[in-house]
Amino acid sequence: MVHPIAEANETSPFGSLTPDQFYTHHNISHSNYITNSRGLKLFTQSWSPLPPTKLTGLICAVHGYTGESSWFVQLTCVHLAKAGFAVCAIDHQGHGFSDGLQYHIPDINPVVDDCISYFNSFRESHAHSLPSFLYSESLGGAIALLITLRRAGKPYDGLILNGAMCGISDKYKPPWPLEHFLSLAATLIPTWRVVPTRGSIPDVSFKVEWKRKLATASPRRTEARPRASTARELLRICREVQSRFTEVDVPLLIIHGGDDRVCDPACVEDLYARAASNDKTLKMYPGMWHQLIGEEDDDVETVFGDVVEWLKARARSDGDDE
Repeated sequence: MVHPIAEANETSPFGSLTPDQFYTHHNISHSNYITNSRGLKLFTQSWSPLPPTKLTGLICAVHGYTGESSWFVQLTCVHLAKAGFAVCAIDHQGHGFSDGLQYHIPDINPVVDDCISYFNSFRESHAHSLPSFLYSESLGGAIALLITLRRAGKPYDGLILNGAMCGISDKYKPPWPLEHFLSLAATLIPTWRVVPTRGSIPDVSFKVEWKRKLATASPRRTEARPRASTARELLRICREVQSRFTEVDVPLLIIHGGDDRVCDPACVEDLYARAASNDKTLKMYPGMWHQLIGEEDDDVETVFGDVVEWLKARARSDGDDE
């Protein structure tokens, strides 16, 4: 089953097709709507396989910082839907089509609350016997870990961490001494786009050039510097999840590029070693970068083939227990 990224081009995730033609081509139903939270309008989407594909489980997808549910993440959601899963995703505040100051997350907790609320409602709208999973990318990995640690609602049957932000690589962090003065800047001018990084996110995340161009082609994306209070919060989130690795007890699949220059591979190795999960798998792909979908086609098929295989095995196992 080929990942839909193979049909994209440098200007559109749908290639030469319209969105409706794309969904029809992949035998997928698609819906989207706006929900209100804390006075914000938040954009959500879902994708489901059409007959004759049998629905075997549910997946809630969590995108990363500067990401959105309508670009690369959508292609992976369609890929997972074709494998037999109903998939949903939400644009975090300030991302994609959701309200909020762009890329401004001074406190991760409301974002976690939004995800829990929407994901629980999505799961409630389907048969309770269906197993449910979290799929996450980059910052979404930290958010997904916090979701499971909240233990709000029905437990998830598994968690997939793709390039998870459990620690920001020293190869990407702002140079000393700015990091040490970040708290002051965040307090005085929290929305100030002051924080330099060692390269733009697409340049250090996507190995294949045309995919890097596609990443920057989204009309809802900007390459401006991170805001001071957001950068401070990202560093704080890493410290929090690292302090709680031993509390992670859900079935766990960690996939990570060995040459990831954004999110430190050593940190997910530490998570794997310390997590209390009885069922945990770490797949470190040598030479691959932060965005695994941004690799060459053969490597993309390897990575997401591993993801689908892991999901199907646990969906079948859950069904056998019913």
